[in-house]
Amino acid sequence: MARWIGIDFGKVRTGLAFTDGNARIAFPHETVQTAHLLKALESLVKAEACAGFALGMPDAWSSFQAQETDSTQAILALQSDLQKKWPDLPVHLVDESFTSREARFSMVQGGMKKKKREEKGAMDRVAAALILQRFLETLDN
Repeated sequence: MARWIGIDFGKVRTGLAFTDGNARIAFPHETVQTAHLLKALESLVKAEACAGFALGMPDAWSSFQAQETDSTQAILALQSDLQKKWPDLPVHLVDESFTSREARFSMVQGGMKKKKREEKGAMDRVAAALILQRFLETLDN
């Protein structure tokens, strides 16, 4: 089977995650500078077979299709870029509401030291894994 890639987009940094080969569990991978995002994704897609992408989108957009956040247009542009670069891979928009809060809680509960939690990007890659796990749960239904 192919793995899925999760993306927690940020204007400066973007968190990435991927699944196991059976697409059951999401794992935080890395945080990259958003300017280098497509290059990082290209490496992930080439490394192993890819089933597609789960791209975090603010709930205001997904629920009401009218209210935009600061990042909505950039996320939609990324979705378009991904679809153009990999036309055979689906790009699913996934509600990212509260993933940063959940990521912080998960890191604390998991015993991650405060210094490690405060590293730039630590929360972004955990949030990407949470976005991806939410998507995987929709596949089971």
